[in-house]
Amino acid sequence: MGRLQSTVARANRKLPISMAAALLAGSTLLSSVLGLIRDRQLNGLYYVTYPQGIDAYTVAFTIPDFMFFVLVSGALSVTFIPVFNQRLAAGNKKSAWELSTSMLNLMAIITLITSVLIIIFAEPLVHYVVGPGLDESSRALAVSMMRVIAVNPFLFAIATVLASMQQAVGRFTFFALAPTMYNVGIIIGALFFTNGINLFGWQIFEGGIMGVALGVVLGSILQLLISSIGLIGMGFDYRFKIYWKNKGFRKVLSLLPARSLDQSIDYVNSIVETNLASRMLAGTVRAYQQASALSYVPINLVGVAISTAAFPKMAERLGQGRPDLFKSELQAVLRVIIWIALPVTVIAFFGRGYLVNFIKNGGDNLMASILGILAIAILFRSIYFISAKSFYAQQDTKTPLYISFFTIGLNITLAVWFTLGLGLGAYGLAWAATIVSVVEVAILFTIMSRRIKGLFDMVFIHAIARMASATGFMAVITYLTVTWLPLKAYDQSFLSTFPKFAAIVLINIVAYVALSRAMRLPEVNPIISRVKKIFFSGPKAI
Repeated sequence: MGRLQSTVARANRKLPISMAAALLAGSTLLSSVLGLIRDRQLNGLYYVTYPQGIDAYTVAFTIPDFMFFVLVSGALSVTFIPVFNQRLAAGNKKSAWELSTSMLNLMAIITLITSVLIIIFAEPLVHYVVGPGLDESSRALAVSMMRVIAVNPFLFAIATVLASMQQAVGRFTFFALAPTMYNVGIIIGALFFTNGINLFGWQIFEGGIMGVALGVVLGSILQLLISSIGLIGMGFDYRFKIYWKNKGFRKVLSLLPARSLDQSIDYVNSIVETNLASRMLAGTVRAYQQASALSYVPINLVGVAISTAAFPKMAERLGQGRPDLFKSELQAVLRVIIWIALPVTVIAFFGRGYLVNFIKNGGDNLMASILGILAIAILFRSIYFISAKSFYAQQDTKTPLYISFFTIGLNITLAVWFTLGLGLGAYGLAWAATIVSVVEVAILFTIMSRRIKGLFDMVFIHAIARMASATGFMAVITYLTVTWLPLKAYDQSFLSTFPKFAAIVLINIVAYVALSRAMRLPEVNPIISRVKKIFFSGPKAI
């Protein structure tokens, strides 16, 4: 047992930002691959043969996910971590553990009550809020599945508090591994639970798409277990108590409402999109959700992973009273995110047919067309996360909230107008989301430039211009390679399409790196150094 604890403690050691970002990106990639397998499995089973069922499954997630994002998710991480770090930096571990145990217990109580309420009110929530356009049988199925998935906010809340503690002190190993287990649970549900569950010869579950909902619950439990293992070696002193008098806890509670409201406002748009999509042809809810999920894979790999790794250090710099270092690190992170997100956006746009084929055998025109529009937003959504977290590091949760009020209101207005007014269908939802992503980043950048003097200096602007030029040349190469390696009618399996897509990506990455080096962008230097070390370093002396 001691050896196991020692191994876990070593695995969960504190990592520098570069290694943490790489680990998070790697785990996000693994989670995305598992998500691809999950979605391909579900789409193969139900998207064509039972589109009403897969729409019901997608609708069932909306309210539980909404409540989780409102009460916990990013709201907790960006309010808890800076305050928690201040206590640790001051050497006050007692206060830090009191803060942690208080948040854990409070969030568990609130989300448990929320889960019970979702179970009670699932029927009106589906009928009037998220799935009014579904037919009667689909609504009934969505209600049943929502009641099963309703346990997610409770399980996720506990796992998120535990993960935030690990993130705050720079321990990312189990923090990064936990989300992958969620997809593992859903895959198990799709592969095994849909065929029914037998126990000692007794059939305790008949199977069907409801088995996927059971897999969702299994995934949530697995995620919580992995998050719990990550506490080993941290010295966390848990108490079944809420320390209401703890100043750190009170500080987090004062910051939490604004960020929670920001999160809820942001997710309201998803509810509106699901509501509008449910009024369209069967399968549209799933098609839009899948295209949106594909667009968020690179956003999570780039924007979320890098900003998550950089956020604790940025908050620490301000805690040390070093705004100069805060500015330089924010500037560097912004440049890296933009440099990576630009070519990814281009590849996602031109390679959208390949990407959809990965999750739906044979592809789907509706999904691909929606993804083509949403691909434009990849750059701006990637930038958004570090932009918003620059305010959170300053313990300012109100400014992003006010911006969210405006942009989400704009998003909903455009979505309703484009879909119901102009009759653009699911494409209207995608255009609304893309336009708003551009507007949101523009507003954030304007405020950041006024608050952090010199952030967008001429050096920064010239660097971005060179990145854009390199991306423009690469876009031409991407178009030519996709034309040279087009999808054929017989390219329906993953094994037949992946080599082509991999070749397209490899050719364009090499071209972009070469163009970046020619334009003297320093962001490319670590990659070139790594390649030289791997392929051109001589054998080590024995």
